[in-house]
Amino acid sequence: MEEYYYYIKSLHLIFVITWFAGLFYIPRLFIYHIEASKKPSPDREILTKQLQLMAKRLWYIITWPSAVLATFFAIWLLILNPVFLKMPWMHVKLGFVVLLILYHLRNHIIFKQLQRDEVKYTANYMRIWNEGSTIILFAVVFLVILKSAINWVFGVVGILVLGVLLMLGIKFYKSIRSKNPEA
Repeated sequence: MEEYYYYIKSLHLIFVITWFAGLFYIPRLFIYHIEASKKPSPDREILTKQLQLMAKRLWYIITWPSAVLATFFAIWLLILNPVFLKMPWMHVKLGFVVLLILYHLRNHIIFKQLQRDEVKYTANYMRIWNEGSTIILFAVVFLVILKSAINWVFGVVGILVLGVLLMLGIKFYKSIRSKNPEA
């Protein structure tokens, strides 16, 4: 089975990438949907219907299957090479994976609400929410590349700095957008 290890690892990585692509884009569609809900008729109905269709296709054709397959191949890799489960950095990584799964499930709840035209969040809230997967991605990539749970403290500080920079970027974009709504 060892000769297949790198094929399985490649498939895991491919589905992690497509899973993240879905997680990066679905909150963006949520933002557009929320903004469309404030438009006058008939624009509101036309845009909402189109955005619901786009979200449904993204969520069920790309994001969910990618999440399931990335998880399947990850478990398979851990079965083939259980020594990773003894490494402290892997425990931290798996903690971030749990956070990613929770983020995914929360997106699913928001997706279902918007499919029913229940708008419970603001576009600004969704812009901040959209950065959740970015922060998790940074954490996981640094853990996997550096393979160090000792330095995870520095990574957490870096993630917090990244979070602050993202918030400043969102505020900056909001100020630009308020001056020019087409931006």
